[in-house]
Amino acid sequence: MTLIEHLYELRNRLTVCLIAIAVTTVFGFIWFGVPLFGFPSLGDILKGPYCALPPESRASVTADGSCVLFSTAPFDQFNLRLTVATTVGVVLACPVWLQQLWAFITPGLYAKERRYAMTFVPIAAVLFVSGAVLAYFIVTQALAFLLTVSAGVQATALGGREYFGFILTLLLIFGVSFELPLLVVMLNLAGVVSYDKLRKARRGLIFGLFVFAAIATPGQDPYSMIALALALTLLFEIAIQIARFNDKRKARRRAESGIDSWDPDAPSPIDTSPSAIDTSPSELPTFEDATADGTGTAARRAEDAT
Repeated sequence: MTLIEHLYELRNRLTVCLIAIAVTTVFGFIWFGVPLFGFPSLGDILKGPYCALPPESRASVTADGSCVLFSTAPFDQFNLRLTVATTVGVVLACPVWLQQLWAFITPGLYAKERRYAMTFVPIAAVLFVSGAVLAYFIVTQALAFLLTVSAGVQATALGGREYFGFILTLLLIFGVSFELPLLVVMLNLAGVVSYDKLRKARRGLIFGLFVFAAIATPGQDPYSMIALALALTLLFEIAIQIARFNDKRKARRRAESGIDSWDPDAPSPIDTSPSAIDTSPSELPTFEDATADGTGTAARRAEDAT
């Protein structure tokens, strides 16, 4: 394909991705205030950690004392609902845009790289969801610490923009952070990082993970920081052990091939004779085909064959 044809393909695939995200965003916008398929509404799910706090720790803005968030601007409610719906729409549409991304880059990958990508994509999705789920359960403990530290003196009335911003940021940070160990495994499989380097840098990595957790978590509470740091430490240790297994396998294959025992001053035993061309002359395009083809594709193929 020419550069223009690649750009057309990219445009078409981006259009499909945007349409899918728009559809799932509409679904998320409706789900925000309406229970669907036996599940509570998305708004009730997200405000669950806040409503789980003792009533005396959160100021009520309604006469009946129900658990609701408040807003101070006319468009706050609409903007908040649209923001949450868009975030949910991107997550729900991930099978579509991941498939479109995969279909766009697959022709440029080797068979081995395609096999690795087919393995890493579902693992990455599972890790992201696992991080987001862990963050949701941590939010309850984090809010219990942040909003009850001055119990009896003051109560916090959270606005929807601040609260949902905190929730969504924490979910995204946990989800993206859980992808870091997978990146380490990919670098090891690519030969960029070895197990020996990871083993020697283990203490520094653990210290760096705790520093990263302290900086990345938006609430700066000890519960979310410790939970993120411990989870990343466990995942990084798993990644290091995978790197150890992979390096041992490479070393065993290298020993079986006998490459290290070759004499550097002797000719290489590798067969360097050229392989046969599978394409027969009858399969090559002719100039008659190029003339009959109005798209110009056969003409370019005929020029390449010539």
